[in-house]
Amino acid sequence: MNKVTRLILVRHGQTVWNKLGKYQGQADIELSEIGMEQAEQLGKKFAYPEVKAVYASPLKRAAATGRAIADVLGLEVVTCDELKEISFGDWEGLTYEEINATWSSVHDGLFNRPDITACPNGEGFFSVQERAVGKLKQLVEKHKGEDFVIAAHGGVNRTLLCYALDLPLRYMWNIRQDNTAVNVISFYEGGRITVDLMNDTHHLEKK
Repeated sequence: MNKVTRLILVRHGQTVWNKLGKYQGQADIELSEIGMEQAEQLGKKFAYPEVKAVYASPLKRAAATGRAIADVLGLEVVTCDELKEISFGDWEGLTYEEINATWSSVHDGLFNRPDITACPNGEGFFSVQERAVGKLKQLVEKHKGEDFVIAAHGGVNRTLLCYALDLPLRYMWNIRQDNTAVNVISFYEGGRITVDLMNDTHHLEKK
């Protein structure tokens, strides 16, 4: 039997904008002090020692989270533009309430029909999924029979999990992704995909 190819997919740690409820998108916001602690705990308790490569979005919050894992494994982080978060366009830096006050119908669409809604002067999750899944397929082919990491964002991760689950993108918000959440996706010869773990944050538990 051919060995499975396994992706360990993680979300970045907390940022100040996460705490304030601001839409970040492609704004390059760094990890907060709490976020750095979360990433450190993720690295210290990382349960997949056979990982051969670590990839990340080039945005600072995701790259730093990937680095916390890579440092423990003695690896470098390879950044990929395809793994960037959605561009929220005119909404970046604004809160839910501020966006809703001006763009209520489009904002509702982003949550009710993310498969067909685009942000003003930004992207839609359908285009995020297209670029992220395209990169994922390349990496699965490159790392056949190996474990590898992708450190990315809540939106990106949800689109990848929808792909793995064969779940229509309109249901992406049914998938929870907390800061430094760990997901595990296995790829088998013949095209079968299984999601083995979702939104695991046990590494943040204090004993």
